[in-house]
Amino acid sequence: MNVEHRDIEVNGIRLHVAEQGSGPLVLLLHGFPETWYSWRHQFDPLVGAGYRVVAPDQRGYARSDRPEDVAAYTLPHLVGDVVGLIAALGEKEAVLVGHDWGAPVAWATAMMRPDLVRGVAGLSVPPFPPAMMPTPSANRHMYGEGFYQVYFQEPGRADAELAADIASFMRRILVGASGDNPETDEPRLWMVPEGGTLLDALPPADELPSWLTEEDVAAFARDHAAHGARAFTGGLDWYRNTERNQELMAPFQGRGIDVPALYMVGDMDLVTVMRGIPELREVLPLIAPRLHADVTLPGCGHWTQQERPDEVNAALLDFLAHVEAEGGSE
Repeated sequence: MNVEHRDIEVNGIRLHVAEQGSGPLVLLLHGFPETWYSWRHQFDPLVGAGYRVVAPDQRGYARSDRPEDVAAYTLPHLVGDVVGLIAALGEKEAVLVGHDWGAPVAWATAMMRPDLVRGVAGLSVPPFPPAMMPTPSANRHMYGEGFYQVYFQEPGRADAELAADIASFMRRILVGASGDNPETDEPRLWMVPEGGTLLDALPPADELPSWLTEEDVAAFARDHAAHGARAFTGGLDWYRNTERNQELMAPFQGRGIDVPALYMVGDMDLVTVMRGIPELREVLPLIAPRLHADVTLPGCGHWTQQERPDEVNAALLDFLAHVEAEGGSE
């Protein structure tokens, strides 16, 4: 993997990007609590197929800037970063691939700016209709105070707990939300026990699964560790804007995804057992009329492109060929 690194100024902040190759642009958008490195297995196959591949550390993460204001992490801000990044890279359009929180950013960009998006792929998180993503108040009602997205709302609490031992947290969350969690053979939500922390809901991860190495854990930890006790504050602030996103996305109600689309998820992904997700998947063709495929990966957990890189790469290459044949957003 011959990846180059640099910083790019976008919308008044600095984004670190990893890039490789030439050809049509493919932007890879990571989720929580990851970095560009979560796409390490996608670079060579996509570049080999003739694409320019760029994976940023998104706003608030790792080597990119981290605005202090919680309100600087709304979905329109994040979409704006993608729009600005496409322009800063000297391109007019891109195929977007997002995982976890990166998926809502990719879906929303495709919905709001289809002129810039040739195609969109979401891993783990399907496209919610505008202003219908679950909010902390709704999650509190459905799951209680222990639900991880509710637990994340209190400023400073999760920030300090997760940053206390970054390498240990990364090990536990990567193993605990994977299809190789040694404590369960079915997907389950992250529920923080009363008086506990998120780490109490995750296995110790003494042994790593075959898809994850000590070097991988160290790479994630190293990029986060530079920010000390605020290592994860930027990423957590994305969660702290979900109520605000409902208001900001309200003008787009009724809009769908007009460009070619792909959805992939593991059947061991915790997202699959969130309320409303099975019903949402049933109506994906209505939300994204140009849906190319809805792919389920048996035995795969939440870290889709890391756990099953061969299957993900094959599906992405098939989708990219479809986008070329379809003519993208035209």
